[in-house]
Amino acid sequence: AERGISLNSARSVLDHIQQGEDLLVSCYYIDCGMNAFAISPAQLYSNTPSDFDFKLESLAQEFSTLSEFAEHLAANVDIVFPVIHGKFGEDGGIQELLEKANVPFVGTPSNECLRAFDKHNASLELDAQGFLTVPNFLVEKDKLATSELEEWFRSINLNKENGKVIVKPTRAGSSIGVVVAYGANEAAEKAEGIFSEGIDNKVIIEVFLEGGCEFTAIVLDVGTANNSEPIVLLPTEVELQSSISSDIQEDTIFNYRRKYLPTQQVAYHTPPRFPAEVIDCIRKGVSLLFRHFGLRDFARIDGWFLPSPATSLPSSENGVKFGNTEYGAVLFTDINLISGMEQTSFLFQQASKVGFSHSRILRTIVQHACSRFPSLVTSNNAWTALSRKMQSAKQALIIPNGTCKQKAFVIFGGDTSERQVSLMSGTNVWLNLQGFDDLDVTPCLLAPSNGYSSHNEDFSESSRDVWTLPYSLVLRHTTEEVHAACFEAIEPERVEITSRLRNQVMKELERALSKQDWFAGFDITDEQPIKYSLQQWIDYVKEAKAVVFIAVHGGIGEDGTIQSLLESAGVPYTGPGPIASRTCMDKVATSLAVDHLASYGIHTIPKDVRAREELLKSSLVDIWNDLKAKLQTETVCVKPARDGCSTGVARLRCPEDLEVYANALRGTLPRLPANCLSKAHGVIEMPVPPPESLIFEPFIETDEIIISNKSWNDSTRHLVWKGENEWLEVTVGVVGKRGEMHSLNPSITVKESGDILSLEEKFQGGTGINLTPPPATIMSEDALQKCKSCIEMTANTLGLEGFSRIDAFVNVHSGEVPLSISLIYLCSYKAKKRLV
Repeated sequence: AERGISLNSARSVLDHIQQGEDLLVSCYYIDCGMNAFAISPAQLYSNTPSDFDFKLESLAQEFSTLSEFAEHLAANVDIVFPVIHGKFGEDGGIQELLEKANVPFVGTPSNECLRAFDKHNASLELDAQGFLTVPNFLVEKDKLATSELEEWFRSINLNKENGKVIVKPTRAGSSIGVVVAYGANEAAEKAEGIFSEGIDNKVIIEVFLEGGCEFTAIVLDVGTANNSEPIVLLPTEVELQSSISSDIQEDTIFNYRRKYLPTQQVAYHTPPRFPAEVIDCIRKGVSLLFRHFGLRDFARIDGWFLPSPATSLPSSENGVKFGNTEYGAVLFTDINLISGMEQTSFLFQQASKVGFSHSRILRTIVQHACSRFPSLVTSNNAWTALSRKMQSAKQALIIPNGTCKQKAFVIFGGDTSERQVSLMSGTNVWLNLQGFDDLDVTPCLLAPSNGYSSHNEDFSESSRDVWTLPYSLVLRHTTEEVHAACFEAIEPERVEITSRLRNQVMKELERALSKQDWFAGFDITDEQPIKYSLQQWIDYVKEAKAVVFIAVHGGIGEDGTIQSLLESAGVPYTGPGPIASRTCMDKVATSLAVDHLASYGIHTIPKDVRAREELLKSSLVDIWNDLKAKLQTETVCVKPARDGCSTGVARLRCPEDLEVYANALRGTLPRLPANCLSKAHGVIEMPVPPPESLIFEPFIETDEIIISNKSWNDSTRHLVWKGENEWLEVTVGVVGKRGEMHSLNPSITVKESGDILSLEEKFQGGTGINLTPPPATIMSEDALQKCKSCIEMTANTLGLEGFSRIDAFVNVHSGEVPLSISLIYLCSYKAKKRLV
């Protein structure tokens, strides 16, 4: 269930641990059928494992058994870094396999993993050790007795009809399968649902901690050899915010979507906004748990702080349990043996607050693991010596004769519906550019302007706020969270608390790690953010003689505004110029610009442009009939005339669908809920504010592509494509100089629901399947080359330069394309895959 997140973690580890030539990293993959493969690093830049599952037999080295795989590791690697989340990764499975083959690995041994991963067993052990625990009830598959469950409800004074509880698998990730239930009967139904989905055969039902604040804490083992010395970093408070409707109960838990996808329904605070005594209690408790369970190297432990516990908590005979404080109760609920390591994960958020970059914290973890294995002591010492020698050589090379690094500013954010995608892109660009020793890279946030600047005649885009950000503030999931963190970071009381706690943790770390020969010290400082107007920021960039990397999606990032301001100031920037940007942001202008290329196989889709006011005031039935007649189609695709390539894009089949869409515009809704149109579909993000005009086009039918779960031999996945329709939707990156643009291999993004690719499927890592390049079973080599030729001609005609992305439908037989252009090339992992 967490294999997409596992891929994100593996990719992040590869990116940041391999910054230098002192490490040689090999990549291995275990599929759903427990088959092991040696894969190329390029495969890690896929969006999900399903991107390459179906072609593993031809692209990867397969091992006949897991034992053969372990023997291969024993003969070819020094140490293994497991990044498999959930089953087999955290339950002791992979660890036992490695132990039997005498392969050193990062993390906790198998027996200790097994003991800590089972939530029910861990809860019993916590209780036995004197910790406060959440009242819970174990349900095993085919052994559920409702009468016993009702008795448990009564025993803890919980109403059996509507008492609120959490139902979750005992052996799965901390967010997998977690649901809210009301009363014993619904709790039993939710438990059966977990069983039927095959997530686990044991379920734990816990009291819902009403009024509680969730937290999570990363702990590092900094001891020497096998002498464990855990130090807990600054914990993070997870602030959950209800959805629009306060009665949507599922929105009051930290579920999978909230943890891994950008959403304004959650915010993080590091350190927590708890009293100092509570934070000390959390850090002390996490350290004790780490020691008691025999954990190694690093872990993440989750829990709750109850300021005024309304829930009756069990107490020991003497009434004293660890977790009771003057301000409330601290409880620990989940032990994560392999914490998520995607780029903005808790590990990196908390590490960056105490002086560790991504690369430095990962190398610290690996080097500590190496120090625990006698067979690796010599290798570890050699690695340390080589790393220091290379670092010294780099320093000498970087600043010869007093010359300085080239400064670069990466700007991202904004207020369009693609602002979260922009944050992901900008973060990825910033982190990757930091790997170049001749660059000094500064991340910058284009602050949200509440989305209504375009309706304010007195508003000047040059007065928009831009923040230069310290390292730790970038590592958030939404632009709103980054923006709020900027203000929090300059609030005097918050600054004092954070500084005091940060210094305390760093002193503890330095005292312990200074004993290790391999520790290279802290490599980042936690500075304050600085606010500028956009014009002031451009002046600052010009004075610094810097280059600007534009990663703002939509709005002023793609319509030529930022490009014009930078060009006027003489500041170099990435991507196309103002004229090309302005043209391509306007879908009608784009069509007109390439309309003369039809004889070369480049076509534009017929369009009908309507003002928003017309939709809101005229007869929708009349408009619908008129659209069908003009466009010669039964189903219509609607999209904003000037916005991102997925924002506000929907398939309409009838006047009622048009009415739903018009009402969303009228109500300025941020999104259309899933399945509100006549055919099933996913959530559709809407532009805010609503667009002045909309484009209607015939909807182009494409054949469904399916990645099957199992093939005929029940061991590998395979690709299913009927081939009844000749059109496929692709997205293509283009790079190069103006007039000499080069097309990268197209990607097919497989839709998981509905007819339109959602923002998540198109951009969010781990949610949507990308096939790059299109498999030969779908598109011939001749058609592929024709497609790329058409894309290059289009890019050159439009005056693109640097890098951009072009969306198109491609004829799988001829390679001809109808087009949609997107200028800000997506600088996320998905885009990186196309470059790889």
